[in-house]
Amino acid sequence: MKQTEQVAEIEISYRPAIGRKPTIISSLDAFTEVIDFFPIETIAVQEKFMVMYLNRANKLLGVYPISTGGMAATVVDIRLILSVALKTAATSVILCHNHPSGTLKPSSMDIELTKKIVAACKFLDIRVFDHIIITPERTYYSFADEGIL
Repeated sequence: MKQTEQVAEIEISYRPAIGRKPTIISSLDAFTEVIDFFPIETIAVQEKFMVMYLNRANKLLGVYPISTGGMAATVVDIRLILSVALKTAATSVILCHNHPSGTLKPSSMDIELTKKIVAACKFLDIRVFDHIIITPERTYYSFADEGIL
C-alpha cells in the first residue's frame, strides 16, 4: 500500500530554567510570584487565567497563561492545563485569575470550574494546591485559605 499523506511528527521537549525556582508554601507566596503576570495596564479591563506549575518540593517550575478573555469572563480549557502539567512533570498546580470588577468573592462559575479542574487533576495524581483570585487593587482571595478547596 502506497502512503499518500504524511503523518505529523510529534515532538515533546521541556527545558527547565536554571535560574530561580522559589518555593511556594502559602497563598501569599503564590500571590507574590504571580502578580507581575497580570499587567497593571489591563488587570482592570480583561480577565486572565494563569496556572503556576510546581514540582514535588513545591518549587515553582513556571507560570503559563491559559487564556485571556473579556471584562467578565475567560474560557479555560482544562486539557491545556493538564497538557502543560504533564509536559513540565508538575506534581501540583495553583490556579490564578483576576476579577477586573475588583470583587474578591468567587462566582459560582469560579467554584464549579475549580471543582472540574480538581477532579481532572486528581485523575492524573496532580494536586490543585490553591486557586487565587486577584483584583486590580492588588489584593487576593485564596480558595485554600477559605477552605473551599
